[in-house]
Amino acid sequence: MSIKEKVIALGFFDGVHLGHAALLRRTVEEAAARGVTPAVFTFDRPPKEVITGQPCPLINSAEDRRGLIRRLYGIDEVLMVPFDHEMMTTPWDDFVRDILIKRYHAVHLVAGHDHHFGHKNEGSPEGLMALCAQLGLGCDIIPKVEVAGITVSSTYIRRLVELGQIDRANRFLGHPHTLTGVVRHGRGLGSSRLFPTANITIPPHVLVPSHGVYVTRVILDDGSTYPAVTNVGTRPTVNNGSDVTVEACLLNFAGDLYGRTMRLEFFQHLRDEMRFDSLDALKARIAADAETTRRYFAEHTEL
Repeated sequence: MSIKEKVIALGFFDGVHLGHAALLRRTVEEAAARGVTPAVFTFDRPPKEVITGQPCPLINSAEDRRGLIRRLYGIDEVLMVPFDHEMMTTPWDDFVRDILIKRYHAVHLVAGHDHHFGHKNEGSPEGLMALCAQLGLGCDIIPKVEVAGITVSSTYIRRLVELGQIDRANRFLGHPHTLTGVVRHGRGLGSSRLFPTANITIPPHVLVPSHGVYVTRVILDDGSTYPAVTNVGTRPTVNNGSDVTVEACLLNFAGDLYGRTMRLEFFQHLRDEMRFDSLDALKARIAADAETTRRYFAEHTEL
């Protein structure tokens, strides 16, 4: 069996934002020039979560990170490796020699200007450049990327998502904020008395935008797409509980969605969540939100 040499991008890639885009495009470019495979090396969970024992809220699930990297940048080989005790205690130079080169056949590495890795985060961009030169390995360190004078970072985008500032978050992501989940049964009120709705289960530790109603697009597992009005929150008109739900009202759709995988793309915050005096009042407001959503996509035909 022939060895499949790779150009490997290094990072966690939460959000797969415009800063990551610079790394991923460089990886694809270098792989094409060498005639080898572009790849991404990342972890299944944030190293900080394992080291501190504290959950880290994330922009995307592991599967969404993989999906975004493949769809947006054409890199099919996403090496999503468990971050375990062995990985945590591996010295950074052994990580390069034994894992990236020997195990995954790296011939060129691409990392960001602030990438630290290995035991106690002792690996640095400067150290990586020097070691690669010593080993005869290609290496690129990608400088920071800015939008409107602000450095693009997962930390900044997480805050925007938490605040519900989705259109601004999307400027830094370079694509719509994405949540993927399996459709579960809600209380049935949406589909029976309002619009066809889909409640999706959000993976643990993945951020949802702040409570409110959003212009969104649904992509189903068969590739079909539908504009949707999505409510994030506790659905105060039809719920007595406090559990957060993500419920999409699909426009122009008829059928059963239960159990299907659905990707939800967020475009704009429409309004805050509110309680209505009756289901009829809620239905009238959702109809108005639906009209606003249709108009949004009619005005943004490039999406």
